[in-house]
Amino acid sequence: MGNPEHYRKLERMYGTAPINDYFAPTLRVDEGQAEITLEVRREFFHAADALHGAVYFKLLDDAAFFAANSLVEDVFVLTVSFTVYFTRPVSNGVLKARGEVVHASRRLLIADAVIWDEEGHQVARGSGTFMRSRVPLTPEIGYR
Repeated sequence: MGNPEHYRKLERMYGTAPINDYFAPTLRVDEGQAEITLEVRREFFHAADALHGAVYFKLLDDAAFFAANSLVEDVFVLTVSFTVYFTRPVSNGVLKARGEVVHASRRLLIADAVIWDEEGHQVARGSGTFMRSRVPLTPEIGYR
């Protein structure tokens, strides 16, 4: 069951991040899991008329990050490393990224994430390592 109040605070914190004013994603957090939904827009494209890799990375890292931070209730976690695999180009629709913690210890968390398009095709996947920072989860960073 975890701590639903913590999950809602993480969701609100995500919503206050200035970068999300531009991308307009939605986040849902649960214990060891997170899901992000994003509508593809043309301004996210590279010159060949498809979604830029930076957007794939953002969705994957955010989903894995919040899955990891769902298990840490006192401080912000940090991405230590992240590997992305692009499996299919995207040029329209709504994407869903799902992150899940696959390993958690006192010092290190590992989370995997996958992005699917509206037809259920996997378009990218990634895996990241995360660690606790010294930044407390407080209302000053949107955790409220």
